[in-house]
Amino acid sequence: MTLYLNTKRQYENYKELSQEKYFVDKSEIISIINENISTKSKYICVTRPRRFGKSSVADMLGAYYSKAVDSKVIFDKLKISKNDDYLGKLNKYNVISISFAEIDSNCSNCVEYIDRISNLLREDLKEKFPNTNIDEKYTIWEVFSQLDEKFIFIFDEWDYIFNANIFEEDQDKFLEFLMKLLKDKPYVALAYMTGILPIKKYSSGSSLNMFDEFTFLKDRIYDKYFGFTESEVEELCKKNADIDFNELEKWYNGYLTAKGIRIYNPRSVVKALQNSYCTSYWTNTGAMDEVEEYLKYNILEIRDEVIEMVSGEEIDIFIDEEFRAGQGTPKTKEEIYSAMIVLGFLSYHDGYLKIPNKELMKEFEKALSDESFG
Repeated sequence: MTLYLNTKRQYENYKELSQEKYFVDKSEIISIINENISTKSKYICVTRPRRFGKSSVADMLGAYYSKAVDSKVIFDKLKISKNDDYLGKLNKYNVISISFAEIDSNCSNCVEYIDRISNLLREDLKEKFPNTNIDEKYTIWEVFSQLDEKFIFIFDEWDYIFNANIFEEDQDKFLEFLMKLLKDKPYVALAYMTGILPIKKYSSGSSLNMFDEFTFLKDRIYDKYFGFTESEVEELCKKNADIDFNELEKWYNGYLTAKGIRIYNPRSVVKALQNSYCTSYWTNTGAMDEVEEYLKYNILEIRDEVIEMVSGEEIDIFIDEEFRAGQGTPKTKEEIYSAMIVLGFLSYHDGYLKIPNKELMKEFEKALSDESFG
């Protein structure tokens, strides 16, 4: 998780990804993010379900911005190289990159978790700025402030402790730590966070309300950069004569952005193309047990509707708010459906809820086969 090693790892990750047979160039998102650097809009939080390319974009941003690497040979071949500001920000920034899921899991409480993050950052800064007094009597944000440097912060899986249900008694301390580290700090050129769960809003004194949130249901700016668009999948299919686009569409299509753009689950598409075979790759990348658990929370109210969706029907329902980090267990029908949308189990657009595709249909059929559903 170090300043140098993490961005170098991101560079290697993205270099490998860009050499894949079924690589899709999403680098144009950089031109949008560049416009927000060192402005009031420099706080960006993008939330999407698992397997929708969040970590790949985070790796790309780390590889593009970091001073610790020379990534021109990669990006010269990509769409971003046509942008006027391409070279102006390429490898020009100190980048702090953290995947919060990788912090030592032996921490027994949230305070230890925060201390672990601060100590690792302190070690990085000592290595990067050896002539600066980085005394432990200073908080980590005070240390950053005295350096007189600009930093780009890239936080992947910002919501890890909420999603993993750990440190539940004092999770608000973690949000307070992020606020003190990032909010209104002159050393922050950009704070880019990704996760599954949208940010929980606290009072104005302690919230992360400086972030613009771009969620699955409401994002109209970055929507096409997470997941594969229909045209991108059609292009990928041309590289494999053994698999038909219509078959991929049936298995992995079904998600719609706020603007109505059709989005495919990218990992499943790539696995199907690599294997020349369409099947459910969902269970290979994350537990589907959550579906079964959510259904058990409120069986009587939603069971019949889920059975309707399994038979291919859509449910007419109004869902305005997405289930957020720190809200605990979903209980009402709307909360359960909202949580399942956030996690990618259901698709919601223009007032209609449905199971997005054949891949998820298979998983719902498995979940409903549990004896507790009768």
